[in-house]
Amino acid sequence: MNNYKLSDVVVDTWVQGGPVELNELLGSVVMIEVFQVNCPGCFLHALPRAIDLHHRYASQGLAVIGLATAFEDYDKNTLENLQKLVLTGEVVGETYKALNRYDQLSEGKLKWQIPFPVGMDRVTAETEPVTDERVHRYAMQFLADFDKISDEQKKSVFEQVKRYLQQKSMRAETFERFALQGTPSCILFDRKGELKDVSFGQIDYKQAMVEHFLAEK
Repeated sequence: MNNYKLSDVVVDTWVQGGPVELNELLGSVVMIEVFQVNCPGCFLHALPRAIDLHHRYASQGLAVIGLATAFEDYDKNTLENLQKLVLTGEVVGETYKALNRYDQLSEGKLKWQIPFPVGMDRVTAETEPVTDERVHRYAMQFLADFDKISDEQKKSVFEQVKRYLQQKSMRAETFERFALQGTPSCILFDRKGELKDVSFGQIDYKQAMVEHFLAEK
């Protein structure tokens, strides 16, 4: 795991509860819940879980921050849609379809609110050319043993990464810095602001991990 610290998380725009100076959170265990506005799983599972952990452990020193990002569906995963979400509970795209299907909406909007600070990752236009060197570097970032797999597997992964980079028009700074695999993802820092865990999807050990680092003084 890279030796990143809490200060390496980039929040371009705060839409709720900010601005938060991340270094002022030193002394707290900090959980960055990374989501996309157009991500059904984020709203069905990850964000409700993060809200539960916030209510359980805020008084014990847990600071939860919601960080919206965009690595796909750039027309939906926007700052504007994030602002609508936070201000009105309005959801869009696949998130709306999924929550509506599972009766998780009230008059087309979320039945719950996010109680902790929420910001937007720094998302900028992608300008770096798609070279073989860049494809290899990206493959190594997300697959540590890339150079150890068979030539056939390596070729397949290389082509998949190349296609992804060719359609990738935007760059999300925090998402890429911490080599996140998708959303929902969670980045956890201890009370010293040191990176302790990066996870993708719903993980069973999240609560136990939070409790473990809260117990450290």
